[in-house]
Amino acid sequence: MAGIVHIFHAGRRGYRQRVHTECPKPLQQYTTEELYDRFRFGLDDINYIADLVRPQLHCRILRSHALTVEEQVLIALRFYACGTFYQVIADSMGVHKTTVGEVVTAVSDALARLLDHFVTFPNDGQIAKVKRKCFLLGDMPNTIGVIGCTHVHIQAPHQREWEYVNRKGRHSINVQLVGDADLAITNCVVRWPGSVYDAQIFRESRLFTEFQINRPDGVILADSAYPLLPWVMTPFPTANTPSQMRYNNAHGRTRCAIERLNGVLKRRFACLNYLRVEPQRACRITLACIVLHNIAVHRRVPLTLMIPQSPLHLWIGGAMRDAIVRNYF
Repeated sequence: MAGIVHIFHAGRRGYRQRVHTECPKPLQQYTTEELYDRFRFGLDDINYIADLVRPQLHCRILRSHALTVEEQVLIALRFYACGTFYQVIADSMGVHKTTVGEVVTAVSDALARLLDHFVTFPNDGQIAKVKRKCFLLGDMPNTIGVIGCTHVHIQAPHQREWEYVNRKGRHSINVQLVGDADLAITNCVVRWPGSVYDAQIFRESRLFTEFQINRPDGVILADSAYPLLPWVMTPFPTANTPSQMRYNNAHGRTRCAIERLNGVLKRRFACLNYLRVEPQRACRITLACIVLHNIAVHRRVPLTLMIPQSPLHLWIGGAMRDAIVRNYF
């Protein structure tokens, strides 16, 4: 009788049987190149990242189904790599949109907790090597790092919206980065609204407080938005002598490493071009991408080409470059 009642109610209320689709298996179905294109990391790198976050993500239960740590990492990496809507990630990974949001949050938090392990300023034993590599960039002596800020654009937040409007009229987080010649991030500040000036972020940073007391064995290169200090070198506003011109040129050639770093970071993790989340979550995602960026640098993970180059394009480009060199240099 109980069974009959159950059938009657099921029919009357229009219950549908839940159907679970099988999730894709990217680690088995994609080649190494395809993994780089979709997740920015290869098989060994993905397993390495999964082992790092395994203690915090092991057997998390989402919608009554356990996602493996590797599956959670792949979902998050896919989001970091393309930065599209959660629904698009969900469709490609065979999960629900809500699951994508929960996984991205969990993986981002787990990676952000590893920041102090992967983002470190060079110690006394590493300083000489860092100076040598920076000198090779542009003949700038005694350089131990380059500093600059980049804006991570976000959707308009629900609270204190006006604080996040930057000078270009867009909502953003203003992120301060210090990098080296290898484009590794050695220090970062990820917490300030887009309306805050670079110099204020710098003066409020722990790096500034520490180096004002214990001056480092070397200098950090900065643009004119930063103050000139014994350990922070900025360019001359107007170069009046040949020596000052040579200094400015060497300074610019070396400091451009921070611009390249910002470009590589956002090219590798396209989500940083626009995050549709509240500021606090945007900061955690940004920190996660910074940790992943340094992992990629240390493990020499290649940056895939976003624009494919055919042999014809390479030949034409090479011919044009040769013509410019021949006619102007």
